[in-house]
Order: sequence, then C-alpha cells, then structure tokens
Amino acid sequence: MISIQCFVFGPFQENTYILYDETKQAVIIDPGCYDEAERQKLADFILKNNLIPVKLINTHCHLDHVFGNGFVAKKYNLQLETHQNEVMVLDSYMGVAIMYNLSAQPSPQPSVFLTEADVIQFGNSSLSILFTPGHSPGSLTFYSSSQNFIIAGDVLFYGSIGRTDLPGGHHQTLIESIQSQLLTLPDLTEVYSGHGPSTTIGFERKHNPFLT
Repeated sequence: MISIQCFVFGPFQENTYILYDETKQAVIIDPGCYDEAERQKLADFILKNNLIPVKLINTHCHLDHVFGNGFVAKKYNLQLETHQNEVMVLDSYMGVAIMYNLSAQPSPQPSVFLTEADVIQFGNSSLSILFTPGHSPGSLTFYSSSQNFIIAGDVLFYGSIGRTDLPGGHHQTLIESIQSQLLTLPDLTEVYSGHGPSTTIGFERKHNPFLT
C-alpha cells in the first residue's frame, strides 16, 4: 500500500511528495526544497523512515517544483524523469529564478522521458501516467487506480486550476486535459495538488467555477 508524505516548501508554498510502500522504496515527486533547512527536512524524513529513494520525478518543471532536483539527484544518485516537452521549461529555470531574485541550485537534465504509455513502478506499487498539458506543455499526472488518488501537479487545485499565462501555457488545452483525463476518474479520487489542500474529483466536478 502506498503511503503519501507531503512537505510544503519554498517561497511559493509548493507541495513536495514522497510516495513509498511496505518495501520502503520511495518516489520523490517535485522536490521544491529551497534552502538547506528544507533539504535537511526532506532527508531527515527519508532517513527516519528507512526509505530507499528509487525515482526522482517532475510533474512539470516550473522553478518551484525543481528547486530540490539537484540535491535529490546527487544525494540519492537518481536520474530525473519528466516529459520531453518540459525540457524547454527546465532550461529557463535558472533565468526565471534570477528574475524573481531567488537563489537556485542547478537541476540535472532529464535522463528519462515519460509518456502516458509508461508506468511508474516502485516496490510493490505502480502509478499510471496521464498526459495533462495546458499549465505547462508537458504536465503529467500520476494515478493510482488501486488507491484512487492522483498526484496532479499544478493542473487542478481545490476550487481552481493551474495558471496558463506562463510560457507554454494554454487555457483551452488545460481545460481539455482536465475534462478528458481527470474528470473521467471516479468521484472519490483524491487529488493531491502542487499547492494547497487536497480535494476530490467529485467535488471539483460539482463546485470548481472553472469547470462548471
């Protein structure tokens, strides 16, 4: 069974997720740990729970989701996995950080390109991949059908959706991604977003002002 640990990191209050199961193998998704204290908090949790990180994955590569990529990749000897369309976003990361007057550690380039045909496997667990562009050109959502949850990045939020005014964003594409990929999931599917509290597909289908 997959356990989910969420950390709220960085100046943008980004949700970083660690998913792990009874084998102790773990997947780190969107490490936004911005400073040394946050990096240590992530590492302490992994050490305390005897976890074995086996994958470093980005739902997308906006700066708040990749601040900790370099740290995680180096400390746990992991390759970065994301969608190929996110390379252009990742390439702009350091420049965007400078624009916001933020310090940033370089991120490794992706070594593995994920598509919706792939499956994320760790320990006894697996996640399928949904291609959900619009907020970012290669945004991915990770879905556990057995436990009925998604890791949605910045595609869908409690009562809101991802912004589409950043380079590579497109509002209609995002709406179509949500409608075709997410709103087709069961109502009780838990949505773990890139910012803010979790929600459910059923709640968003009924109440989200961008979707009703």
